[in-house]
Amino acid sequence: MEFVNLISNNGGILNGSTRFDFTNYFEVVPSHKLETILWAEADRMKGLAITQENLTNQQGVVKNEVKVNVLNQPYGGFPWLDMPQYANENWYNAHNFYGDLEDLDAASLEDVQDFFDQYYTPNNAALAIVGDFDIDEAKALVDKYFGAIPSRELPPQPDLTEPQQTAEKRFTKPDPLAPRPGIAIAYHMPERNTPEYYAMGLLDQILVTGNDSKLYQSLVQDNGYTANVGGGINYLLGNMYNYNGPMLWMFNFNYDATLDPDSIIARVDEVIASLQTEEGLNEEHMEIALVKQRSSLYDMIAQFSGFGLLDLLCSFALFDDNPGRVNDLEKEFRKVDLELLRKTARTYLVPTNRTILITEPAPPES
Repeated sequence: MEFVNLISNNGGILNGSTRFDFTNYFEVVPSHKLETILWAEADRMKGLAITQENLTNQQGVVKNEVKVNVLNQPYGGFPWLDMPQYANENWYNAHNFYGDLEDLDAASLEDVQDFFDQYYTPNNAALAIVGDFDIDEAKALVDKYFGAIPSRELPPQPDLTEPQQTAEKRFTKPDPLAPRPGIAIAYHMPERNTPEYYAMGLLDQILVTGNDSKLYQSLVQDNGYTANVGGGINYLLGNMYNYNGPMLWMFNFNYDATLDPDSIIARVDEVIASLQTEEGLNEEHMEIALVKQRSSLYDMIAQFSGFGLLDLLCSFALFDDNPGRVNDLEKEFRKVDLELLRKTARTYLVPTNRTILITEPAPPES
């Protein structure tokens, strides 16, 4: 707890998370404590104390997270943990990335030390500092504390390529804790940073973001199938910017058991089909989507006392060696025109490119 106490005793906050392809750590501290936190982070990178006591403790922490967030909660893991496993074919994209309890127990002290030695190295990391500081002084401090940490040869990156989906997939998952059935529908995304990728960002705003979205209007307001619709790109796992692999655009909602899910899916298909017409997708929709996208981006940047900006800077540094991409995002969305929006909807928002997962209440296992 020394690291945690160091931050909290100086009036700061800290946290971290593990994503598909990176782990982040962040701290928010008073500006005059910048050197202290750079020293502490560098100390952690060059010499983390990996002991059996620490490993056993953290195995218990993560196993408890799995039990609380997934195994012992209604809709646990639905759809954020479940859908990638059903929609993807490549094992790297389709396994239980939270970790099965047996896998967590199987990790040895040697496994953990080897992993740390391979990946926790300066040439595999991005460091971002945001706030009130002098740039030259901060760079000098980074060099002072991180400059002497040796780099290491990194293992090759795995092939994350997904084969093109050619037929709709449908699955049902029983959930003994769920009071009502739920449905999630996911579509494979265009390749990152392509024009179609940005077009999908706008289609997300039009279809599922906010109470003015087309799916909310149809499924909630017009037909009363559900009380809410949630969704997004890289939904509940991050955002459309902070993953460098095959992503899904997905939405989900719960519904009454008396309803036929096929009738609900038919309404979804009607809404999506309307995007291929001039009446269903016009300049007004485009302008509203651009405003919402811009607002969403700036909300994201400001979240968690500046963590949102840190997250994007580090992601673009890791993925593109270009943290300045954060300044170009709004411009890329404005390049999208109506023709590209309709074409993207016709290409990607089709049944052959989607996976449907239904979770149903089920009696508990005896």
